Amino acid sequence: METSFQRDALDNQILSALMKEARTPFAELAKRFNVSAGTIHVRVEKMKQAGIITGAQITVNPKALGYDVCCFIGINLKSAGDYPAAISKLNELEEVVEAYYTTGNYSVFVKVMCQSIDGLQHVLINRIQSIDEIQSTETLISLQNPITRAVKP
Repeated sequence: METSFQRDALDNQILSALMKEARTPFAELAKRFNVSAGTIHVRVEKMKQAGIITGAQITVNPKALGYDVCCFIGINLKSAGDYPAAISKLNELEEVVEAYYTTGNYSVFVKVMCQSIDGLQHVLINRIQSIDEIQSTETLISLQNPITRAVKP
């Protein structure tokens, strides 16, 4: 991984365009930014090598897939040494879509997606709270997600 890579305005334009639509052809970007397709290719490869671009993905609407309940669960561990085992067990739960090791009131903060409140209750009681390393949890149910965006290049 290249560590001394310095982005310039063109790199930022390329990143912004690809973040909006990852499948944009390099030739189209080249036209848009008045450079060659080869330049776009080289710039993208350099950003991949520098670890700036780590992949491309599509986004889906969870509600369209039947996931109507989004919640955040603050988790307190029994001890700091329980972190690796707890994360390993949480990673096995498909409903846990994000996890963060945090400071403050919780050791771990996770985002959970379920299809129903009953489903959330099952995941919380039978899967998350049954993890030996977890001392306690606090659940916050999301009512809506009015802001979703990626970081700006």
